[in-house]
Amino acid sequence: MIDRARLEAIVREAGRIALARWPGHGHALESWEKQPGSPVCEADMAVDAFLKRELKALLPSAGWLSEETVDAPERLEGGLLWLVDPVDGTRDFIRGRAGWAVSVALINTGRPLIGMLAAPARDEFWLAEAGKGAWRNALPLVASRRAELAGARVPAESLPRSELPLTKVDQPNSIALRMAMVAADEADMVATLRWGFEWDIGAAALIAREAGAAVTDVFGQALNFNKRDPRAFGVLATSPAIHADAVAWLASRAKELSQ
Repeated sequence: MIDRARLEAIVREAGRIALARWPGHGHALESWEKQPGSPVCEADMAVDAFLKRELKALLPSAGWLSEETVDAPERLEGGLLWLVDPVDGTRDFIRGRAGWAVSVALINTGRPLIGMLAAPARDEFWLAEAGKGAWRNALPLVASRRAELAGARVPAESLPRSELPLTKVDQPNSIALRMAMVAADEADMVATLRWGFEWDIGAAALIAREAGAAVTDVFGQALNFNKRDPRAFGVLATSPAIHADAVAWLASRAKELSQ
């Protein structure tokens, strides 16, 4: 149905387009706020335009949902959808930090079929296919197998005081890369307790799941994509053995914050 090699070439080229504008290499960059607290930059727009043109040409029957494109309701009419975040982790991108990625997923009837993350500032390319596994730089991924929630590695800038001791590890701004860390056994748990959007997690959810991680919303329910309202409250990616305990531990705060 899809030329995977061609798709990979498109996503890699999108990464190169972003990298050519990245301040981490000394490039000047124009950025602004779409709304307070929501930064965007010229790289977001350039990558979005490139991916929309190339992906629609690759699979014209698929709809389109991207962070940087006005949502069009016709995406709901078919089963296939391109789900795109042109630069996930824009704050790190603007600051010249490497914790950003281009995120592309192909969705079929609400489930990711293929997910790719291009993170050229980190020399990383992540890929997953439903039922076939996940890879980083062509090496197969095996997710965290941690058996106890206490002491779990969590990507964070800081950890709040809690009755549950956790272990802080490096946190890229990109939620997709943080989820991919669970896939690569570099973290044991990633959780968000806020409203977010499908494009942030579509590719990474498949990468983590195909590597063997448990991936749900923060309430432990299955993730669905290409919904009429593309928002969801929270995402949770963990080693399988600690997932139920993580859901229970987060339950009260998740319920309060989602109201």
